[in-house]
Amino acid sequence: VIRPEPCGVCGSRIRFGKTGIKCCQCQLLLHTKCHEQCPSPCVPRPRQPTWPCEGVLADFAPHTRPLVPALVVQCVTEVETRGLTETGLYRVSGADQLVREWKRRLLRAGGALPALSSVTDIHVVCGVLKDFLRGLKEPLVTFSLHPAFLRAADIVDAAACDAALCHVVSKLPPANRDTLAFLMLHLLRVSHSPDCKMDVLNLSRVFGPTLVGHSSANPTPLAIMEDTPRQCKVVARLLSLPSDFWKGFVGTEQENLVP
Repeated sequence: VIRPEPCGVCGSRIRFGKTGIKCCQCQLLLHTKCHEQCPSPCVPRPRQPTWPCEGVLADFAPHTRPLVPALVVQCVTEVETRGLTETGLYRVSGADQLVREWKRRLLRAGGALPALSSVTDIHVVCGVLKDFLRGLKEPLVTFSLHPAFLRAADIVDAAACDAALCHVVSKLPPANRDTLAFLMLHLLRVSHSPDCKMDVLNLSRVFGPTLVGHSSANPTPLAIMEDTPRQCKVVARLLSLPSDFWKGFVGTEQENLVP
């Protein structure tokens, strides 16, 4: 180390002349003694050295598949590492000030993210993930495909509904599609945890407005009122799709991306 820099795991400075370990993909720097606590998985750097304060999902995605932003991967990894025994995961709010502070730190860091293991309250990590998704310029399902998702979810026949949803998902931009798949697999794990007490219905209520949103950036009050129950319905139907469908987008090697 020529210029003293903080360790990405413990946060203490690595002093001048000391040996450190640096990832050639994500540029994470850490003490050699902190190697075992290194956050995983590694996510290559995004296009910018730092991320914008706001943008569409592709602005935060890495160069290589799966195109899931490092912030999403790291939050999900942390939640699955120590949050699957927490009651009300994603329903219970974390402290607003801490959520804003950690979101700001992660956005400012770009691809080389500080470790979230120092965040005591796992609900803060959940809040960062939700706030990041809410802060995008358009929802994950995009404005243009929003009506198609609503129509597909309204199909009464279950098989036809699944087929229509799979078709619409495949039309999403690659980064949106991969990230949606990654999140669906994560939320399915949360729904299967008896300690969380967050079944598919509860999760769809939390993530409907966040992932589906509206068909425009400035919906009318009437559109907001009409869309809300349909947003939840879309997420619930997406979570009913087979996990193998979602794994097809994030790749078989990504099956064990998180513990």
